[in-house]
Amino acid sequence: MSGFNKVVESYEQAMAGLTDNMTIIAGGFGLCGIPENLIAQIKKSGVKGLTVVSNNCGVDGFGLGILLEDKQIKKMVSSYVGENALFEKQLLAGELEVELTPQGTLAEKMRAGGAGIPAFYTATGYGTPVGEGKEVREFNGRNYILEESITGDFAIVKAWKADRYGNLVYRHTAQNFNPLAATAGKITVVEVEEIVEPGELDPTQIHTPGIYVDRVIKGQFEKRIEQRTVRKA
Repeated sequence: MSGFNKVVESYEQAMAGLTDNMTIIAGGFGLCGIPENLIAQIKKSGVKGLTVVSNNCGVDGFGLGILLEDKQIKKMVSSYVGENALFEKQLLAGELEVELTPQGTLAEKMRAGGAGIPAFYTATGYGTPVGEGKEVREFNGRNYILEESITGDFAIVKAWKADRYGNLVYRHTAQNFNPLAATAGKITVVEVEEIVEPGELDPTQIHTPGIYVDRVIKGQFEKRIEQRTVRKA
C-alpha cells in the first residue's frame, strides 16, 4: 500500500498475494458479521490447502461453507461444526482436518496472537481430550493447560464503517470475532458497508485502529439469517 490510504477498488486487489497452503483467520459468528465477499473471492481464486481459523464454517452454500465445495480448505480450527452438513460429511470421511477449540480459548488465541503473546494458560479443556498432550501447570491449586496463540497469513474481517486510514467501527453483534481476527493477520483485509473521510469517525468509538489494517474495500452484503424463528400469530 502507498501512504495511509488503505482503500482498494476490487476484490482481486483486496486478496492479492493469497496462495495455496496459507492460513486465513476469518471474523464472524455463524452468519453474523462474516466477510462474505472476501470469502467469495477466495473461492474464485481457486487456492487450495488452506488452514482456516474461524468460529465455525458458515453453512452449506454460503460463507466459509462455499470453500468446502471444491475442498479448498485442508484444516479448520473452529469451535463447532454448526449448521453445515458438508463440514460434517468431510470431517467424518477424514477429508477435512478439524481442530475443535473451546470458543473462549479460540478468541484468546486470536487476541494473544495479535498482541504478540506466544501462549497462555487456561483451565478450559483440562482433563478432556482438548488438553491431551499439552503442558499442564498448577496455579493456586487449580490445573491449567498451555495453549499457543494463533496468527495468520491473512485475516479477513467485516466491519460497518471505515475511514480511508483503515480505522474501523463494527455494528452491534458483528463485533464478535472480527476485532480479534483483525489484529492477528500478517495482511488484514476488511470489507465494510461505508467508507468515510478521516476525521468523520468519533475517535472514542473506533473499535480497531487503522494500524492493524492493510486493505479496505466497500462491499454489498446479503446478510442472511442462519436460523429464522418467528412467533406464532
